[in-house]
Amino acid sequence: MPVTSPYQQGLTVSGRPVSLPLKDVRALSRQMVSHFVETVAPCGTLPGDAIHGDITIITRVCLELAVSMLDGSNIAEKTGQLKDAAAQWAREGVPIGTIHHAIHEGFKIGFDLVVSTALAKQRASGSADADPMLSTADYQSILDAAKLVVEMLDTMTTAVSVAYVRELRAVVSEHHTAVHTLTSALLGGHPTSTMARECGIDIAGRYRVLALAIPSHPDESNPTLNAKVVARRKLRRLQAELATHCDDTVLSLLSIDGGTVLIPADRITKGALEELIGNLSRAARVPITATMVTAATDTLPTAADQAHELLDVVSRLGSVPGLYHFDDLALEYQLTRPGPGRDHLGSLLDPLDEHPELLETLQVHIAHNLNRQRTARLLNVHINTVDYRLKRIGQLTGFDSTQASGLWHLRSALVAHTYRT
Repeated sequence: MPVTSPYQQGLTVSGRPVSLPLKDVRALSRQMVSHFVETVAPCGTLPGDAIHGDITIITRVCLELAVSMLDGSNIAEKTGQLKDAAAQWAREGVPIGTIHHAIHEGFKIGFDLVVSTALAKQRASGSADADPMLSTADYQSILDAAKLVVEMLDTMTTAVSVAYVRELRAVVSEHHTAVHTLTSALLGGHPTSTMARECGIDIAGRYRVLALAIPSHPDESNPTLNAKVVARRKLRRLQAELATHCDDTVLSLLSIDGGTVLIPADRITKGALEELIGNLSRAARVPITATMVTAATDTLPTAADQAHELLDVVSRLGSVPGLYHFDDLALEYQLTRPGPGRDHLGSLLDPLDEHPELLETLQVHIAHNLNRQRTARLLNVHINTVDYRLKRIGQLTGFDSTQASGLWHLRSALVAHTYRT
């Protein structure tokens, strides 16, 4: 849509165009760029070739655009040039804040020049002792010019923002696709240096492999809300938190229900992983459960399978959300391996099949570290009821949960029992 100005005839001061001080766009653009280097991007935000090439050119385009608007001309073509430049800056990683700051700084310089020139001409046309007072018509022209400056800023910042964000989305999409491909290749055992170069990511020698389970957000069950939108927002919050706390070397394949995260082993300690899972849970606003296995890059497919098998064990045991290392679940993991041993252990709880409330009590009690008070609260029963049920479990199975040996058998049997078909 072409941008039109209400000042079609152009603005004048003392019979001369308001835009006159801006006409020498080449000299003025060089002056503005020097100012940008000193005040807007003094720390090297922009590379030298960009400052002396693209930035100077687009500054000239902005000046020409401003002159055109002040003269009442149509600016559609120059707005298109500005959009093209913004898209290029987005792809090159120039911060959008720097671009907007430069535009505003340029307008400050330009408007100061317009006003000071108008006052200088008024002073030159009057007596030496007289105050440089503008005529009513010239004063109105300066006011109209100020209003037009606001309109110009709106036009330019909108054009820059729309083009920048559109291009940035495309860049992010391309990078996301490349990273997704690299992550899939690593987990499939087929990484290549070409993929890594395309993503700009170095493949680490060892990774901490995280398997994540992301539960549904309560709002996903709210009939007045779109469950898919709520779930996607939950995932985006989690991904944003992951990006904030980890660098670009972290790879992930995540859905609204969970997935796999690969973190170079030398970039994070086991203790820091605990904090990371807590941060992800707070960001997603749901309690996340994760399991972790450390492995060499060439064994990532096996490690990922192992991590997700561990996550399945945690889920079947009804364990509390949080981070679980392989060391925490080595025994339970081994008990899930198919064979006559697992079948025998699973059969130890057969007497509880006709008493589902007893099996549930055993699961909750073990999952919450044998805390009788918490077990009672979660089951919504009196603590004496929990004691009775535990005693009854011992009578039916022959294993006393208050004894170390009995508890070991019951816990092992519970793990195996969840895998019985």
